[in-house]
Amino acid sequence: MLPFSGMRQTTCGKVLREKCMSGKKFCTYCGARLTERVFEERPRGYCPGCDSIYYENPVPAVAALVMNPDNQLLLVKRGVEPAKGMWCLPGGFLEIDESIEGAVLRELEEETGILGEISGLVDFFSQRSPHYGAILLFGYTVTMTGGTVRPGFDAEAVAFFDRDALPPIAFFSHQKLIEKVMHGPK
Repeated sequence: MLPFSGMRQTTCGKVLREKCMSGKKFCTYCGARLTERVFEERPRGYCPGCDSIYYENPVPAVAALVMNPDNQLLLVKRGVEPAKGMWCLPGGFLEIDESIEGAVLRELEEETGILGEISGLVDFFSQRSPHYGAILLFGYTVTMTGGTVRPGFDAEAVAFFDRDALPPIAFFSHQKLIEKVMHGPK
């Protein structure tokens, strides 16, 4: 007997279906069609073919806070959605084989051409994204060590801004990180 075979199968409404299974329909291990089961008091994807529960976890992301010698903050003008054309911190999602710190430095170089060294963790936030679901964002201060400032393939522009002349920031979590670095904790 499968350990989950006695659990009641749920019928999530469309909104709950997006929350509990994010549109996944087939098992990535065996290819069987997923069903929904309540496990740990939550509807989750379940594969009857290989008896696997599909946990949907937050997506880890990073952001770099880089100041130049004039105490200006580095920002990237987004060249892709979401928030195309708006300014944000350099950053992005972790790859499966890298550390959080490695992702910060990789994203910084990819988006801005700047090489850097981690100075410290500023803060981290949990937030919902209409595109990616739950995101855990880690913000780090980074000291520039080299490179040439230039926009990466997914950026329209890269620029340093004075603290009193910052443009509107694309993401709430980036705004909070900037406030902590520029103005101290609130």
